Amino acid sequence: MPIARPCLVALALIMAAGCVAAAKKEAPSVPPSGAAVALAPAPVPAPAAAKDELNVLPADTRGDLLRKYLLAECQKYLDARREAVAKLETPAQVSEYIKHARDTWLLCAGKLPDPPAGRSPTTGEGPIVTSARTVGTIEREGYRIEKVIYESRPNFHVTGNLYIPTAGKPPYPAVLVPCGHDKAAKAAAPYQSVSILLAMNGFVVLCYDPIGQGERMQTFNAKGESLIWGTTEHTLIDIGARLVGRSMANYRIWDGMRSIDYLAGRPEVDPKRIGCTGNSGGGTMTAYLMNADPRIVAAAPSGYITSLERLFATLGPQDGEQNIPAQVLFGLDHADYLEMRAPKPTLILAATKDFFDIGGTWASFREAKRLYGILGFGERIDIFEYPDTHSFSKPRREAALRWMRRWLQGLDEPLTEPPLKLSTEQELQCTKTGQVVTDLKDTTAWDLNLAAARAAAPGRESFWKSESREKCLEHIRTGAGLPPNLEKPAVRPAGIIQRDGYRIEKLTIERPGEVPVPALLFVPAGDLSAKAASSAEAASAAAAGLAAGGRRPAVLYVDSRGKAAEAGPGGRLEQLVRAGSVVLAIDVRGCGETAPVKVKGQWSDEYPILYLALGLARPMLSQRVDDVLAAMDVLSAQPEVDAAKVSLIGVEAAGPVALHAAALDKRVAELTLERSIESWMDVVATPMGKGQLQLIVPNALATYDLPDLIRAMAPRPVHVVSPVDPTGKPKTVN
Repeated sequence: MPIARPCLVALALIMAAGCVAAAKKEAPSVPPSGAAVALAPAPVPAPAAAKDELNVLPADTRGDLLRKYLLAECQKYLDARREAVAKLETPAQVSEYIKHARDTWLLCAGKLPDPPAGRSPTTGEGPIVTSARTVGTIEREGYRIEKVIYESRPNFHVTGNLYIPTAGKPPYPAVLVPCGHDKAAKAAAPYQSVSILLAMNGFVVLCYDPIGQGERMQTFNAKGESLIWGTTEHTLIDIGARLVGRSMANYRIWDGMRSIDYLAGRPEVDPKRIGCTGNSGGGTMTAYLMNADPRIVAAAPSGYITSLERLFATLGPQDGEQNIPAQVLFGLDHADYLEMRAPKPTLILAATKDFFDIGGTWASFREAKRLYGILGFGERIDIFEYPDTHSFSKPRREAALRWMRRWLQGLDEPLTEPPLKLSTEQELQCTKTGQVVTDLKDTTAWDLNLAAARAAAPGRESFWKSESREKCLEHIRTGAGLPPNLEKPAVRPAGIIQRDGYRIEKLTIERPGEVPVPALLFVPAGDLSAKAASSAEAASAAAAGLAAGGRRPAVLYVDSRGKAAEAGPGGRLEQLVRAGSVVLAIDVRGCGETAPVKVKGQWSDEYPILYLALGLARPMLSQRVDDVLAAMDVLSAQPEVDAAKVSLIGVEAAGPVALHAAALDKRVAELTLERSIESWMDVVATPMGKGQLQLIVPNALATYDLPDLIRAMAPRPVHVVSPVDPTGKPKTVN
């Protein structure tokens, strides 16, 4: 029975990459005319106030508040999924659930390129990958190693080592070995070892380099030196990919499927007997590929399967490729990778001391075992646990061999791994320079992202021309995951700071079930606040010519560095209030008082938080826009404020947040963006961008870029102050 889940509209908007029209021109990188755009110099910063003085939240709630909120949100969907699966009791119900989960996962994973002409998706029959070539051979006792290069996309080459038995009679069964996060990739000892072990026992084995590893690094300096690799490169590529409706997972899944195309087309291989096994990141890819490609008969993911509940509570979400878009929103868990295959043979390889929590591994196994059993194939799923750590260790390699022999050769006997002769990385190298980019002038994943973004430009232009501005903005609101109507916030006072000529009211802006927003309200002396009026203030107001209830212009100030960054005496906020404005400065979630702190065991303080948000299909930018709109409710309702004269200032990473809020909320009379990026096209075109994951909306470039929002604000004025590129460096304005 299908799990009750939210409407697919949000995901369709996020991942509908197929609707992007093809073209080669790039969207403008600076705002065209439409809104009144002014360029101004950046304000001069002033000394900050004592940070503790301006804190609003209790000290013991700061830092981990946002993470706990997102974990609780995720848990709601994971609990609903678990309850629904527990109710499955008949083969028909299980089969219906499997189909539903598989269809949902394929939608979340994103549209893949069209398969090559002539390939059968079920039997693997079809032509060999025509771009493939063998560039060298190493002869070993009982097997040989061919060094091969083939394309997974035009001019996007994969380097691999093909291990072919020299004993027995072909066609042989075959096993694909995707590598984990090892810089040497196919040449790393564990992946050589499992490949040799399988080849010595009658399997053709293809072990290939992932994007960003081995001979497939993607980011180089002018000297041709690789700058980053592995998890960092995967995540940075993922940022641009998501803006165009793809993901790093999507790129890597297609690499794996094209690798199976190559295997299935080799004359030595029986295409009806193909297996897959890999560890860590290779375990992730095994889990993906064994569901994406029906030609995989037997699978053994190692060092990956746990549960999202335990993953999130321990390591947190990992790098880009390991986060399927909107997977939490649609109730997809690790157990689904096992169940979507049912009743195909699947073995979980696990380590007791792995950082992928073993408790989550067993929970997923038990759930999948029950469903396999209901279908009548309980023996086709199993688990092998060994008391070691996170590696493709000898015991797990032997378990993988035995599983493949059982289901692909019809043999079932214990075998051990003998001493193996490993090759050097240079011996296994397929390219002359050691890198496809420098040797073959290869297309990079950055190029793929940028080409997709450029191809979307005509679609964006058509979108804005064919629809009214109101409909376009409503589409953006929906696609960004913003609710149509926010609950009115409550305001909780937390103290007052008196300064010469003005006061600061410390507030918490609260909405049911949401992260509280710490805020500072700067009120010029002389205004008659309903919360803090005095006879002295009344006298001052009369002297200034302001009657009781007089209204002032107001500024909503949002700075990703935190509300306290410019709140000191003589600072930017004081300058604004002395000029006569009421100022509300807030910490949107994840900034200032709610900025995340690194949790023990997690590899980053920021990316795990942001991937939790993306898993919920509520990107952090969208959640922060909610916070700004709630603050706008509070500021415009102040008795001192002229609601027709409220301006919004967004600083640094708060710039795109403020831009979205201003475009969607007509109460914003004027917008200023300071030291902010100008365009998502710039983000896609900048491989080494910094802090950009927090600023994206998945598949946004199918319909709009940031300059489109500026145009949508016309005739309200927009001031662009000292724009920066995605690395944070000042950008030259033409």
